[in-house]
Amino acid sequence: MSSTEPQPANTELSYTVKRAQLPLSCPTPAMALWNSHPRVYLPVEATGSARCPYCGALFVLED
Repeated sequence: MSSTEPQPANTELSYTVKRAQLPLSCPTPAMALWNSHPRVYLPVEATGSARCPYCGALFVLED
């Protein structure tokens, strides 16, 4: 896969994100949306982690 192609969506159970990637959505902008669920924004800043209500992926804020 080349660096210009989107990553497959929802392939991991846990993702680490940085503040530079906020606001956080699942799937992320780097992921292919066509084969995933609707994009939902997650409030990871509030508690340091957030779980997607669609796919269950856990996002943890690193810094």
